[in-house]
Order: sequence, then C-alpha cells, then structure tokens
Amino acid sequence: MTDRESLSYEQAREELGGVVKRLEAGGLTLEQSLDLWERGERLAAICADWLEGARARLTAAMAARHPDDKPDASPHPKPAVRPEPSAPF
Repeated sequence: MTDRESLSYEQAREELGGVVKRLEAGGLTLEQSLDLWERGERLAAICADWLEGARARLTAAMAARHPDDKPDASPHPKPAVRPEPSAPF
C-alpha cells in the first residue's frame, strides 16, 4: 500500500507540518535533514494529488449540475502549483 492510499489529505498535511517544524528547528545531521526533506517532498506530492482529485470531482459535479455551461477552453491552462516545504537553511 502506498502513502497516497494510506494517508488522508489531513494526515499528510499534518505530517508535512511536523516535518517542516523539525527541519526549521535545526540540530539535525545532514543525512537526517535530507531524509526529512525527501519525506516532505513525498507528503507535499500526496497533498497535491488529493487536491487535484478534489478539484476534478468539483468540476465534474458542477458540469453535471450545469450541462449547458462550457468548460474554460483557455489554450494555456494554469499548471497546478505544488507547495514546497521550507528549506532548512
């Protein structure tokens, strides 16, 4: 089972907050900092996946409710912005 399957959005966000606090507190070895940074990256990706899924569900629900409305046909859609953990330095 992957983290995405086992962690809810709220769990991933809470753990990510803890990772950021530990990195900001300092006092870790370089290897510990790198391990935490990598975990934070994975957690941020999990949060982004959950949010993208929620956005897709909302879009589908709104389209079903208002079938006459045309979706935004912008030729340059905005890319999803993934929050990145704060750097420990």
